[in-house]
Amino acid sequence: MNRHLHLVVFAIVSLSLALPTAHAQQQNPPAVQSMGTESGFATFQTKCMGCHGNPTMAGRVPDPATLRQLSPEKIYEALTTGPMKVQGQALADEQKRMLAVFMSGRTFGSAEQGDAKNMPNHCEANPPISDPSASPSWNGWSADVANTRFQTAKGAGLTADQVPSLKLKWAFGYPTGVSAFGQPAVASGRVFVGSDIGYVYSLDAKTGCVYWSYQAKGNVRGGPSVGPVKGHGAIKYAVFFGDAHANVYAVDAQTGEQLWTRKVDDHFVARITASPKLYDGYLYVPVSSSEEFAAANLDYPCCTSRGSVVKLDASTGEQMWKTYVVPETPKPTRKNSRGVQQYAPAGASVWNSPTVDEKRHAIYFGTGDSETEPAAKTSDAVMAVDMKTGKMLWYYQAQANDAFLGGCFGPQATDNCPKENGPDLDIGNSPVLHSLPGGKSIVVAGTKDGKLFALDPDKKGAIVWNIHVVDNPPNTPVFRMSGIVWGGAFDEKAAYYGLSGGGITAVQLTTGEKLWHKPLADPGKRVGNAAAATAMEGVVFIAGTDGKLHALATADGSEIWSYDTSRSFDTVNKVDAKGGSIASIGPTIANGMLFIGSGYGVISGNTGNVLLAFGVE
Repeated sequence: MNRHLHLVVFAIVSLSLALPTAHAQQQNPPAVQSMGTESGFATFQTKCMGCHGNPTMAGRVPDPATLRQLSPEKIYEALTTGPMKVQGQALADEQKRMLAVFMSGRTFGSAEQGDAKNMPNHCEANPPISDPSASPSWNGWSADVANTRFQTAKGAGLTADQVPSLKLKWAFGYPTGVSAFGQPAVASGRVFVGSDIGYVYSLDAKTGCVYWSYQAKGNVRGGPSVGPVKGHGAIKYAVFFGDAHANVYAVDAQTGEQLWTRKVDDHFVARITASPKLYDGYLYVPVSSSEEFAAANLDYPCCTSRGSVVKLDASTGEQMWKTYVVPETPKPTRKNSRGVQQYAPAGASVWNSPTVDEKRHAIYFGTGDSETEPAAKTSDAVMAVDMKTGKMLWYYQAQANDAFLGGCFGPQATDNCPKENGPDLDIGNSPVLHSLPGGKSIVVAGTKDGKLFALDPDKKGAIVWNIHVVDNPPNTPVFRMSGIVWGGAFDEKAAYYGLSGGGITAVQLTTGEKLWHKPLADPGKRVGNAAAATAMEGVVFIAGTDGKLHALATADGSEIWSYDTSRSFDTVNKVDAKGGSIASIGPTIANGMLFIGSGYGVISGNTGNVLLAFGVE
């Protein structure tokens, strides 16, 4: 904001509490909400960080963390008619809206319209929730703690022969939502799903009627997990999830009442984008951040966020340990050409759900790129830490010297930027633990340029095999590469990975040999299939940026069923809803039903706000 008027900014906190919420009942939210996360951060850093992020202004203006507690309506009002009106005049209306969505972590109008109390499809009764372990389920990112994304025949309640008969049973719309990026969990005959509007819902799996909703402080992207809790009276089971402000929650699975909440990172752009892993009474929480998207701004003191995994007691929220990917605390290094202090080392977000190795008492996770030079040796890596203590056991770095910041290309590059920017090859997919014939184990992960590798957990991550599932021409920018982003699905013999450049490839797990590749787009058309794959016996499911969900035979990749989700739907809760791109989550399968959200529009693609449920009955 204008530095000469910075003292006016302080009024935003007190005045915003009294600002009217005229936009709360907005029925048709602007499309720019879909771009709010990354573009809003760029606007904040470029136009606002000079005051709000300036340490010399502490106590005179609210810091970014304070601003992030406000609703999008209050932030927008402050920029248009409130105390920040003068500064807001320098911004287009679209920029103000994107900034408000990013800072709040919620969409316009979500507070009222998203509440289940205002929906017409309440379940007639709310019978006592059954033991989640006693019936087919899909908890968090995967149906198992090894993150294979494979559902057993018993758990699926669905056979390969029945898949061609899948039909849409119901659709649920997220009010004011624009990016259906929450992966649904299934437990005790119920669906639990988070949303970009900051609400988590409990729905009946068969009918889509709503039991309850819970409003988090920011959007909820990772798949929830359901499990037992102790010390809360008659409450037996809780739903666990994280939000865009790095808060973790436990709520009563029966009623949605909050049991505890804990903030696991104080950095103002720290967030939880992946699913916390629930295992044996503990949560393993991955922490990422938005910092790298626009830290090239010379007003920004780049960079201080660090990826981590945090272990919490599931019953109390007590922190047992926190392991940073970059172990060193960022320290002052130099001042940039605008005189703003710079820091290092930083970066290496954890964008994926941790994997549990019960036999070796270890946790595995993939790490992102560094934000500062020299790049940390644990960036773009698979890390193994001790389950009990959080101590690092070993790591394997797939790409060295990958320091990356958004906006650091061509004439936009500043002296905040790394001297050599990128190539931005984060490991965003969960490492998968797999047992080979004979009992040997491997840990498998991939990178955005198409590398896929298997590591030996008994030899401190030594390479077993290393292949390219696709070859990219030299000097291909990451946004044009074809590679692995959100992850594959595994059965006993093969792994199935969708590719950002299109199609899906099957790989033999003993040797890494490619078995088959299936293109999924019409010739000459680019469709990304980087969303996570999901497998059951004889079938692998993969979706794409065109909104199409495909079911393929695992034997040869032949298509046996498909469904185009990129359209409008009549919903059980009477919300106007449509599908769009599917670019991150994969379907979840349990008890004869398949569930998927459609409309991932955080960065690009067709937005949408619908959860779809399929069955054969």
